Amino acid sequence: MNRIEKTQVRGRCRIATVGGMAALAILALGGCASADGGAAQAEEAGAGLPDTTGVRVINVGVTPVSRSGFIDYIRIVGEVEAMHDITVSAEESGRIAAFHKVKGARVVRGEVIAKIDDAVLSGQVDEARATAELADEQFERQRRLWEEEQIGSEIAYLQARSAARAADARYRTLLARLERTALRAPVTGIFDEKYVELGEMVSPGSPVVRVVAVQQVKVVGGVPERFGLDVRQGDTARVTFDVLPDREFMGTIRFVGAAIDPENRTIPIEIHLENPGGLVKPSMVANVQVERARLNDVIVVPQELLQRTEDGYQVFLVGDRDGRPVAVVRGVETGPSFENRIVIRSGLEAGEPLITTGYRMVDDGSLVRVVSGGADE
Repeated sequence: MNRIEKTQVRGRCRIATVGGMAALAILALGGCASADGGAAQAEEAGAGLPDTTGVRVINVGVTPVSRSGFIDYIRIVGEVEAMHDITVSAEESGRIAAFHKVKGARVVRGEVIAKIDDAVLSGQVDEARATAELADEQFERQRRLWEEEQIGSEIAYLQARSAARAADARYRTLLARLERTALRAPVTGIFDEKYVELGEMVSPGSPVVRVVAVQQVKVVGGVPERFGLDVRQGDTARVTFDVLPDREFMGTIRFVGAAIDPENRTIPIEIHLENPGGLVKPSMVANVQVERARLNDVIVVPQELLQRTEDGYQVFLVGDRDGRPVAVVRGVETGPSFENRIVIRSGLEAGEPLITTGYRMVDDGSLVRVVSGGADE
């Protein structure tokens, strides 16, 4: 008689024919491959396999609901500004005679950056000094004659005193103008821009140099009006930058606006940051997180577990039905969220088995098999 021998090697069927019957062997091979292949695909999809009664069972991971602390942050986007960004303009007319600092150099407050030619003013100062000295001498002599020897007239005494004072005032005015030919750094910072070149003529009000102070910077942003009462001067803020992914800066809110911007309905704030290394540059985009409230002993779950419905949000738990574990849907009321964590105000109790793996594949009443501790473990 012809015999068909059927074995399985590593999940695949091997059929050997003894004494012919090739067609029967091919049919047997096809049936074996179909049955084993379907089971493998179902298992890879995470849907589980039918139990002994033929009902589909879904493999899930479970994490017990627990209570913890949570910090609620207000998140806004801001822009960096230099603490001082000052354009130094000429106060006298003349030719730029020298630059004492190169562009990009660090300057100290009061240090001379550029000099306007002062030859004419220097001569006028010398002339005014001599005139003032002569007028003072004449007044002193007239004073002695009038006060000590009662010689001359009072009007002559008063005229001499007035002339001395006018000469001294003119001298001090010219001396101040001479001092203004030196353009000095108004703050300690960086000589960041030069608007004129050596030898160019300038007049009062002409921009000459720009000094930017970046040892400390400020982040300017707007807080939505609904959070206006939650932000106070002196609060701490966390600031990060996309271009500095490994750095986090802590700053202090130094200014909270008294009025709402009618264009975007926000309240302006300023956050001051120390920037000793100069990593933070003006005009950078900043991600700001301002602490709004600290919550203790609240239920917090991964935000991805929530599924939106017409009535709000829901999650799945593992329950019991007729002695068998099943998925049970539970509606929840949510609270504040941050990153991938969200507070559950109601709907869950500590210790309940929350489905955290395979939750997208179950429906209310689906038979489940707990195979792991969930995504968080």
